[in-house]
Amino acid sequence: MSADHSSQDDISAIVVSYYTGAILEKCLKALDDDEAVTEIILVDNGNPDGDIERATARLHVPIKILSGHGNIGFAAACNRAAAIATGDFLLIINPDAIIPKGGAARLLSDSRGLDRPWLMGAMLHGPDGKEQQGSRRAELTPWRAIFEAAKLSRLAPAVFPPFNLHREPPPQGLAKMPTLSGACLFLPTVNYHAIGGMDEGYFLHVEDIDFCKRFCDAGGAVWFNPHVVVTHEKGASDAPMREVEAHKTRGLIRYFNTHFQQSWPAPVRWMLAKLLWFAFALKTVGRR
Repeated sequence: MSADHSSQDDISAIVVSYYTGAILEKCLKALDDDEAVTEIILVDNGNPDGDIERATARLHVPIKILSGHGNIGFAAACNRAAAIATGDFLLIINPDAIIPKGGAARLLSDSRGLDRPWLMGAMLHGPDGKEQQGSRRAELTPWRAIFEAAKLSRLAPAVFPPFNLHREPPPQGLAKMPTLSGACLFLPTVNYHAIGGMDEGYFLHVEDIDFCKRFCDAGGAVWFNPHVVVTHEKGASDAPMREVEAHKTRGLIRYFNTHFQQSWPAPVRWMLAKLLWFAFALKTVGRR
């Protein structure tokens, strides 16, 4: 990868929607109101008849809609959108995430002067105004996954380092952060393509963790921006909870097999996979 030296300020916003509901219109309206966003690419992975038309009816920013392909997953959808993006920068944002007025412009201005390939994310707040889990994260290792699954990081974070860092005081300015949430990612388009985009082996969840790790491993810097606060209404999609958790579990296993093949022998990774599926069963028993 190389640092971005473009003098252009064009931002292509990418939104992937799957049975998102009414919040999609609010997400797109917020992007439409941001003067730095020059186009919106909406990937329709599946929505009720009329939802996309209603959500895009009053937009002023040029919009491209990709549809008819069915539910291809988040990573593949982002890659399809990035392939047709004309902006010098990509803003990948969840359909249930509302960027504040001027938020995209602030991400862009705060990136000026960064001398390494960079990836930036915003602070995520829930509707209650509190920072969300996943807003900023450490590097995900098998040990951290075990600590999180066993709730040990909650009981003794000094002994069992947590993966999610939202309980720690937020930084006052830009801060390097190993892992960000895919609910809001901002980076030069050239650098998205330089690492091959998102790994389409992930269908839903964990692709953002993998993307950040590959970005760092390729020499890039991942930055957390506390000055841009995005309201993220989790769970807006109508996807069944068990299905979502199953995709997450498969994603975690893929991530550990991809990035920890040398340091964690196959039998140990096999045992970790069994533990993750056991945690999945405990979490989803009796749920649809």
